[in-house]
Amino acid sequence: MKMQPVKGTRDFYPKDMAVRNWIIDGWKEVSIRNGFEEYDGPIFEHLKMYQIKSGDEIVKQLFSLKDRGGRDLAIRPEITPTLARMVNQQINSLPKPIKWFSVPRLCRAEKPQKGRFREFFQWNIDIIGVDDVVADAEVIFTTIDYLKLAGLTKRDVKVKISSRKLLASGLQNIGIPKNKLDSLYTILDKYDKMPLDKFEEFLSGYVKDKDTAKKILDLMSIDTLSQVPDILGSNKDIEETMQELAELLDLLEKMGVKDYCDIHPGIVRGLAYYTGVVFEVHALFGELRAIAGGGRFDNLLHEFGGPSVPATGMGMGDCVLEILLKQKGLINKNVTQKKLDYFIALADKKYLKEFYEIITEIRTRNYSANFSYKQAGLSKQLKEASSQNAVKCIIIGSEIEDGQIALKDMNTGKQKKIDKNTFFNELKS
Repeated sequence: MKMQPVKGTRDFYPKDMAVRNWIIDGWKEVSIRNGFEEYDGPIFEHLKMYQIKSGDEIVKQLFSLKDRGGRDLAIRPEITPTLARMVNQQINSLPKPIKWFSVPRLCRAEKPQKGRFREFFQWNIDIIGVDDVVADAEVIFTTIDYLKLAGLTKRDVKVKISSRKLLASGLQNIGIPKNKLDSLYTILDKYDKMPLDKFEEFLSGYVKDKDTAKKILDLMSIDTLSQVPDILGSNKDIEETMQELAELLDLLEKMGVKDYCDIHPGIVRGLAYYTGVVFEVHALFGELRAIAGGGRFDNLLHEFGGPSVPATGMGMGDCVLEILLKQKGLINKNVTQKKLDYFIALADKKYLKEFYEIITEIRTRNYSANFSYKQAGLSKQLKEASSQNAVKCIIIGSEIEDGQIALKDMNTGKQKKIDKNTFFNELKS
């Protein structure tokens, strides 16, 4: 029986693995140079952890199981609850602020579609213990730092910034009850995910008053702070939050990334735990889902049994990102073909012992080296060296004096004889 991969998963052949490594290596490089430390946790946790954060509905969106002791567990669909649990366990001993990053493999039991798989990798960065907009600016800057490293410009992507505090105060100001906000956020989060007429119909089913619904639609389409009071009115909370967003934009300008950012009050993020600044990264062409998203979640540690500690962070999945990078030609441009430093060819089997000694010595010195297992004729071995993209080929035997090797440059085809000891002395230097 021919087995197929599970629907919604991916096989990573060597060429695919090279792309995955390039993306993840970039995430790690940017995290470290911006002062973040790497962490990780178990691939499964107690199911209750995700129910605390997202409610009982989350059970339908993840892979859950019972262990042999009858405990309800789940394969992690995200790592933020694990972060909260780990920080709470050592909250008094961890130096503040906590700047951590992780690149976990995650699983979600959802319908596979373009840019969305049931198994994926996600870059997470979080800053815990800083109750200042500078932490939000740092998270956004680090996100843009990676996008720039990958080759994406301000003409390719836009960071759309909003605030849950602004939305909460403004929506209540136009008549939305406080206890209806979380449900409305879930609806507003679908604004960019469906045609406008469908969204208007969807919204009208929840917000019956036409004037209120129109104000919400107007809010979703603006891209400057100055338009907010005309739609939502004004009060102390709205003014304070607008000032916070203005300060954030000023910091991003000082950091040199303001050109990548715009204010979009309609950005809400679907998860209920966000408490302040929220943002999403969107491509400026095509119909891709958000590339990344994040924001402030000041209550999350407390919800997991810890103290009230301010926190902000971001998550970026590899699936949509890879599609965008391929569309822009950045993967072909940046993911280099595997190169082999040396291919060692054996032209005379009487030198077999020396053949393996040379291979081992080259590898010991941290150069990549390979050879043909078949050890057929020299021409076939050279052909194999070429197929493995070898930079140079070492030939042992074939009218070469004892103690010598032939060194062939595979790009130019030039070949020279060299004393074996001289070769290794030069290799060491």
